[in-house]
Amino acid sequence: MTGTKPVVIITGAAGNIGSRLSRKLARSHRVIGLDLPAASEKRDDVIGCDITDPDSMARAAGELAHRLAGSAIASVIHLAAFFDFSGKDRPQYKAVNEDGTRNLLRALQRFDVEQFVYSGTMLVHRPGRPGERITEETPLAPAWAYPQSKARTEEIIRQEAGDIPTVFLRLAGLYDDRTAVPTLSHQIARIYERNLKSHLFSGDRDAGQAFIHLEDMLDLFKRVVDRRGELAPGEVILAGEPDTLSYDALQQRIAELIHGDKSWSTLVVPAPVAKLGAKLETKMEPVVPDAFDQGEKPFIRPFMIDMASDHYALDISRAQDLLDWQPQKRIDSHLPTLIAALKDDPPGWYRANGITAPPWLASAEARVTDTEALRAEHERAYRKAHRANLWGGWANAGLGLWLLTSPPLLGIAQTGLIASNFLAGLFLFAAGLMSLSWRLPAARFAAALTGCWIMLAPLIFWTPNAPAYLNGTLIGMLAVAFALCLPPMPGVAPVAARTGPTIPKGWSYSPSDWFQRLPVIFLAIIGLLVSRYLTAYQLETIDAVWEPFFPGTIEGKNGTEQIITSSVSKAWPVPDAGIGAMTYALEIVVGAIGSARRWRTMPWLVVLFGIMIVPLGAISIFFIIIQPIVIGTYSTLALIAAAAMVWQIPYSLDELVATYQFLRRRHKAGQPWLRVFFRGDTDEGPDDNPIDDFERSPRAILRDMLTGGMTFPPTLVASMALGAVLMLSPLVFGWGSGIAATNHVVGALVITVAVAALAPVARLARFLNLLMGIVLLFAPFVTGAAWGALGFSVLCGAALIALSIPRGAVNRNFGTWDRFIR
Repeated sequence: MTGTKPVVIITGAAGNIGSRLSRKLARSHRVIGLDLPAASEKRDDVIGCDITDPDSMARAAGELAHRLAGSAIASVIHLAAFFDFSGKDRPQYKAVNEDGTRNLLRALQRFDVEQFVYSGTMLVHRPGRPGERITEETPLAPAWAYPQSKARTEEIIRQEAGDIPTVFLRLAGLYDDRTAVPTLSHQIARIYERNLKSHLFSGDRDAGQAFIHLEDMLDLFKRVVDRRGELAPGEVILAGEPDTLSYDALQQRIAELIHGDKSWSTLVVPAPVAKLGAKLETKMEPVVPDAFDQGEKPFIRPFMIDMASDHYALDISRAQDLLDWQPQKRIDSHLPTLIAALKDDPPGWYRANGITAPPWLASAEARVTDTEALRAEHERAYRKAHRANLWGGWANAGLGLWLLTSPPLLGIAQTGLIASNFLAGLFLFAAGLMSLSWRLPAARFAAALTGCWIMLAPLIFWTPNAPAYLNGTLIGMLAVAFALCLPPMPGVAPVAARTGPTIPKGWSYSPSDWFQRLPVIFLAIIGLLVSRYLTAYQLETIDAVWEPFFPGTIEGKNGTEQIITSSVSKAWPVPDAGIGAMTYALEIVVGAIGSARRWRTMPWLVVLFGIMIVPLGAISIFFIIIQPIVIGTYSTLALIAAAAMVWQIPYSLDELVATYQFLRRRHKAGQPWLRVFFRGDTDEGPDDNPIDDFERSPRAILRDMLTGGMTFPPTLVASMALGAVLMLSPLVFGWGSGIAATNHVVGALVITVAVAALAPVARLARFLNLLMGIVLLFAPFVTGAAWGALGFSVLCGAALIALSIPRGAVNRNFGTWDRFIR
């Protein structure tokens, strides 16, 4: 009968362990739980109380006495405790673990308690070394806040227990079929995600820690209760699996079970370096808590580095002798079950272990039913594409050797440039070789950044050596191209690569397809050729530049030569034309990266592409504006380069808009926008594959290239023509006419606005030209222009206002952006 069963009290009875233990003991005991008041509302066998409050514990003791109708308690199993892996000495340790235990023992003094069992940790002992075993006599030396609190709590129990016999169980790291102690579960998660930190360790890889399966632990508690009359008061018992797996063995086993990888590499990082990295990562927690990682704090903390070599293998002979207990399960044979639970339901496994899942996994859970299959398929496709393009890594390694051996062959005499070529060549060689491993995508980004430096170095050192400048440009461009243009693109999240649409939601085309990008690439080629030619003159590798129209105001120099050697150009620390050439070169390469889905798979790249075009296009216009005003002449070649830059703007704006809409949708869907920005994501719409259709007639392809994403309303074309007339009007009216500078500035801005407005997504920009028209109406009266110039300005202003009002044809859809167009 229930009334004759011995009574067992379990604190923390509503928790995972407490609930399981309650069910196990209920077969032979009457179990009454103590837990927070909310738990008592769900379970009749739980008394609600706050262990940190003495008055609450006194009331709970009264309720317990009422339920017992007596004072006999066979055993009290104290599970309730505060645990935190930050390493900080939280106030809850004292309030819950120490004062809470004191309050519990004082409340129990009114009862006849046969046994008080404390659930402790093996971590209170001083760690050993590989080959040694911890025993109950091993000195106590808890290294961080949690075991220190548990050790202090043991001492409080000895002081407060009085006549109540006590048993101290010092347990190994807990795991079951789905969850594990944080050190193990995070190790599994790092390897599953192929996190860089999964390949790094700062301690002895032969060290390890003992584990105990939940079922074995529950059996241990039952045996302790059943043999309560046989155990000496104050007994200490270590419990766990006696044989431990080293950290390295765990790494290899987990990697093999998850990825089929039998040679998982683990690099030992010096402890000071690892500790500095952990400290920096911890310090960065508040910077972008929601945008990047949804507020999850880094698991590896500086204090953990100091314990990386701690070894906890247990001597469990006392548990065997006193309780006839030994674990029936072993972590090495049970890891497949734990990993299978992860593969069967990755999002659920992350939740069960209290780990924030990577955002791609959260997106995948909403998109597909089998997230593990998606990850595995992505990895297979990634590795296949990587194998097919290994030549890119070899090519970059070869370019590195070419660069570091080129100075004597090219006659480079500058010490700085020689050193730069040698070091950049070595770095590119190493990055190229490392990128041969599909596990090192960062090496490809490193190679690309090295390529950027290779292009910049001849400008920084102002080399007068023409082959050296040409060599740097070509090798730099090729290095970036071989690193990033070849598939697979590194850093793209699996859910972004394997799911989601090619055409953005509500759009009638993809703004990232090749026919949208090819015009930008062709225009960038024009700009590169012109800018490279001008750079050669600035570096003094050629003696003159071609200029068919504009003479200079300085004897011996034409307009172009005067402009690119003016004080404006010399104000830059490097040749300004060279910066333009480098920008055009990068536009060519970046324009070739990615598929028609890059608006959502690589948002960062789209924004980088836009930055190189839109803001730099505005800078180009600024320099064109100031040339005649500050310097007094024009440059035909500079005008051509600026036109190439400005004409790229309408071809790039729609991709920027689509990316902005995508990031906004994902943010509203609860995804951290900063991580989506760098790694991409899926999106609303059907899963499909990007198709760039080149199997059409050249005429059809050319039409798509020139008009894709753009329309050419006659009003905007006329506005551009009017802007050109305004820009050149000072050549007719003279710069001394008062209104000349205004006409010139307004004309350049009108052209820029009209060209940008050719893209329907920027069609509203045409109203800026309406303002320009108003400026033209009133400027002559302010500047005191002559009647002829006044009439010209007023006429142009009125025409510009009239041309700015009609919207022009829009024959495509742009999702939510349509409201800004139609």
